[in-house]
This record gives sequence, C-alpha cells and structure tokens, in this order.
Amino acid sequence: MKGLSLSSRKIEFLLYFSIWAFVFSVPYFSERSSGQINWNEVTNNWMRVFGYLVIFLANVYILVPRLLLKKRYRNYFVSVSALVILVIAVNLIVPSGKAPLPGSPSGDLNGLMPPGPEVRMQKPPIMAFADNLIICILLVGAGTTIKLMSKWLSEEKLRKDAEKEQLKTNLALLRHQVSPHFFMNTLNNIHSLIEMDTAKAQDAVERLSTLMRYLLYDSAQSTIELRKEIEFIYSFISLMQLRHSEEVEVTVLIPDQIPDIKIPPMLFVSLLENAFKHGVSYPNKSYIYFELQIHENTLGCIIKNSKHKTFASRYDEYPGIGLENIKKSLNLLYETEYRLDISDTENEFEVNLTIPV
Repeated sequence: MKGLSLSSRKIEFLLYFSIWAFVFSVPYFSERSSGQINWNEVTNNWMRVFGYLVIFLANVYILVPRLLLKKRYRNYFVSVSALVILVIAVNLIVPSGKAPLPGSPSGDLNGLMPPGPEVRMQKPPIMAFADNLIICILLVGAGTTIKLMSKWLSEEKLRKDAEKEQLKTNLALLRHQVSPHFFMNTLNNIHSLIEMDTAKAQDAVERLSTLMRYLLYDSAQSTIELRKEIEFIYSFISLMQLRHSEEVEVTVLIPDQIPDIKIPPMLFVSLLENAFKHGVSYPNKSYIYFELQIHENTLGCIIKNSKHKTFASRYDEYPGIGLENIKKSLNLLYETEYRLDISDTENEFEVNLTIPV
C-alpha cells in the first residue's frame, strides 16, 4: 500500500511540475517569437506567475491538508483570502510592460499572450485587481479540486486494499466451509465399506486424501489450476454420494479438454455444497446437476438442485446468507466483470455463474 501511495504522490507532483513548467515557459517563448527578447518584460511576467504559483502550492500542500480536510472551513477561507490579497497586492506593485490591445483578456498576463502592437496604457486599478482576483480564484479552485481528487483516489486505493484483505479472510472462511460433519460422516461411511467393498473403500480414501490436500495446501493460494479445482469437485461429489447413496441423482457435465487456466480456489464448491445441503430430502426423490462450460474468454458454471417444500425455511436462509457472502467475494474478485443469475422456482433452485478467464 505504501508503494501505491508513493506512486500516486509522484504522479501528482509530475502533473504540477509539467503544468507550471509550461506556464513559466510561455512568457519567454512569447517574447522570443517577436524576434527580440525583452528580458524586463519576461522577468515581470515571471514574477506575476510566481505569485500565482505561491498561491497554488500553499493551497495544495498546506491549506487544504491542514485546514480544509480537517473541516476547519473558516480558517481555510480566511487563510486563502489573506494569501490571495497579498499576492494580488504584490502583482499590482510589479511594473507592467506591454499593455494589451483593447478587448484582450488580461493586462497582467500579457506575457502569456501572443506578441502584438504595444499600447501605452494602464488598466484602472480596480480592473487590474478584478483580473488578478479571478485568476487567483481559478487557481485555488483548480488546485483544491486536484488535491481532493488525488486524496479520493488514494483513499479508494486503500479501501480496495482493505477489501482485498477482507476477501482473503472471506476466502479462508470459505475454505473451511466444508462442514466437519461431512468428514466424520465420510470416515464412518468408509469404515462401513471396508468390509463390504474394499475397492470402493480404497477409492473413497483416495478421494478424501485429494480433498484434504486441496483444502490444506492448494486452496491457500490466490489462484489455482482449473484442473485441480475439477479434481476437487469430483472428489467432493463422490464422497457426498457415499453419504446419500442412490437416493440422490447426481449429474456432472465437465468437458474432457481442460485448458491451462487458473481461477480462485473454492469458487464453485461453495455453491455445490449449498446444493447438496438444501436440495436433498430423504423422503423425496432429489437431484443435483453440475455443469461446467468452458469458452474462449469465460468460464461458466450451472448448478441445479431439487427443491422440497419441507425445506422451505432453509431456502429462505439460503439466498440471504450463503449467496450474499459469495456475491461479496465475486464483487471483490471481478467487480462488474462476472455474471450471477439465480432462478428460484417452486421445485428447483438454479445458480448460473460466469466469470472471465
């Protein structure tokens, strides 16, 4: 975060430097274009511009941070007003060189204007004061706007960094979302299978080992290969089927060709576990449907599960708790680049998630 903040300050400084370097170069090149440089004229205009620079820098680096941003509005207004009046007074004392042609914008900035015929005339003091006041007000407004925008961008960076840290915490919680009861039930099922079907029990142990390795090591990374995520999904579904046996019809559609891409871990498993949790009813025929769609620039996941009236109260909690947490994680991961569609009918609950890859 410090690196980002330092970079932001450097950009702000370079912006100020570029603008004022250009402004200070105008009087010189304006005189030079006339064929003969009047250094007195250039110096006088530099002195006026320097006064404006003092207002700009004092406002941006002192008054705004120490007064305006600390909500000391009265002190800020008084300080800015005093500084503006002081600079205007100095500029009015500085002798003017060329006076502009009638109708030109400002006599005090004639060094910033293209060269032209000299007119030996002085503006009335009230007009000169008004011109300087307008320029000072514009400078104060521009500097304050840039500083506030810079501060807002800096705070936005800090906010996003904080949200990313929170996201890491949320993802860590999601990694532990697989219920401990799931492991206990799985171990009991494996224990029962050892005598009845040794081969099936061995396969379940391997599946459980894959799942544990994923949860302990792979899911700690910010991204993981899609192939490993799919292996975890297969292992998870296989172990869930041990518990539910033939009571639940499970359909899994995953393409044979898996591209070499990475995604955040546990992205689909949370949705899948919710489907098993809320879509299985022992007295009724239940089903779980999982489909992965791999496209050129997107990855889609469709999860459907049966819905039973006896679980109506659970469904009231489902969208409000589980999905809301998942939405927050998706917002932090992809902002507006993902799509999450939810269909909740009387007999079926469907989640359709599409993310960029």
